[in-house]
Amino acid sequence: MKFVISSTDLLNHLQSISRVISSKNTLPILDNFLFNLQDNELVITASDLESTLTTRMMLENASGNGIIAIPARILTDTLKEFSEQPLTFDISTENYSVTISTENGKFNVVGQNGEDFPQYPVLKDDIKTSVRMNAEILLQGITRTIFATAEDELRPVMNGIYLDFTPENMTFVASDAHKLVRYKRFDIKTGEGSSFILSKKPASLLRNILAREKNDVLVEFDDKNVLFKLTDNLLVSRLVEGNYPNYSSVIPANNPNKLIADRLDLINSLRRVSVFSSQASNLVKLELAANQLTVSAQDIDFSISAYEKLQCQYEGEGMEIGFKSTFLIEILNNLASQDIVMELSDPSRAALLLPLGDESGDEDLLMLLMPMMINI
Repeated sequence: MKFVISSTDLLNHLQSISRVISSKNTLPILDNFLFNLQDNELVITASDLESTLTTRMMLENASGNGIIAIPARILTDTLKEFSEQPLTFDISTENYSVTISTENGKFNVVGQNGEDFPQYPVLKDDIKTSVRMNAEILLQGITRTIFATAEDELRPVMNGIYLDFTPENMTFVASDAHKLVRYKRFDIKTGEGSSFILSKKPASLLRNILAREKNDVLVEFDDKNVLFKLTDNLLVSRLVEGNYPNYSSVIPANNPNKLIADRLDLINSLRRVSVFSSQASNLVKLELAANQLTVSAQDIDFSISAYEKLQCQYEGEGMEIGFKSTFLIEILNNLASQDIVMELSDPSRAALLLPLGDESGDEDLLMLLMPMMINI
């Protein structure tokens, strides 16, 4: 088979799927891209067995049909060094030789039999659920939750994003037991309740390709796998097995103390003050009083300390509460509104952090952070 293709266009497509390839593949053929040319349509696939990602390109100048696996690293490293120019691929499906011709030279590489490349699983029609949604909504859900996923080998269900579909809404949830994010969309509904847990790696892959997607995304899943069908991409991933914890039970319902503060001012203050916190704990203390917030930290071992006072709106009893500064900054960075609301019950219970005023009626974002003990 033979085809002519733009070097830049090919590199862009390969880079969009190359992130799925693992550095420690159990099957050597997974170190390759699978090229499948059928009737002027080139479908390129990358996989790590857990996730498979494909991209599609329409070619104007192509002849013959065939399938071949081409080494991924050699191909991408070579394409990075080309300026924009047409490349001619001449591929033998008998001895798997690949010749890439340019205006000034030729590059030869040996591929492998494409038939040996693992096929992605097919969903079971009798139990699969199908949902069509706007790409921007799916991108928002992943972006707002992925940072809160865990790295817990003992509890793999915590290492992904929980997607819960009901007749009323769709909910994205992620938690690492210290922080939790719940993002609801009321403009996505299904006839029956269903859910799945999406691993962090395919969620990250999906986030990268969704940024360029203009059309709706078809999401299909059964009890083992999930499929995301985009205009030029297809992602199939194995689901995380197990039941996601009852996250609603950890969200405190009665929070009479309410703080409203400028998000960026609070982030900048936390960054400055946290330099003086203990390296072991990263503990910062928030002291809340009438319309004033004091952010403080100290490291007794090095006899250093710092505090800053910020103007705010606060309704409730005066209190002191401690947080891990890195977690609090991370949550504030993922709230896009100018002002944030922090709802509190007492220093030993979780704090709720919410955006103030920027949400539409179709979404509801809640973030939760567990406090730390303050050593007095």
